[in-house]
Amino acid sequence: MAQVLDYQATEPLSTFNPETAFPIPQAPFRVLLASIQINIPGTASRNNNVELLASVGVTGVTNISQLVFRIFRNGKEIYNTQNGAESAGSEQNYIFTFQAIDSNLVAGANFYQVFVENITPNTQANIVGPISFSGLAIKS
Repeated sequence: MAQVLDYQATEPLSTFNPETAFPIPQAPFRVLLASIQINIPGTASRNNNVELLASVGVTGVTNISQLVFRIFRNGKEIYNTQNGAESAGSEQNYIFTFQAIDSNLVAGANFYQVFVENITPNTQANIVGPISFSGLAIKS
């Protein structure tokens, strides 16, 4: 039977709010959206899974932006996904939700961060919220 080892969650933005929007930088620059720390006890070293779940509210501003979301563990990229955000004249507001599984971690603290960048020149997309990021560590 699975055993919960740790659970952490953060919600830097809890609502959709275009008035507090901020732009997603053009690659190679990126913006940090959220971070959490998951602790793995010694009894579960290399015998675990960490389920990471993120949701990010985005609005398209100009043209069609291709956004790359990246999750890092302890400074090393472990996951990425890409989504498109259209602008005026079409769908403009999105909530992108994605999940990553990180397995067989050694005992200790693991620092997870989720970032986003825009890889399409001459486009703009903004973060408008909400933003949430959580991690659930389970002994396998």
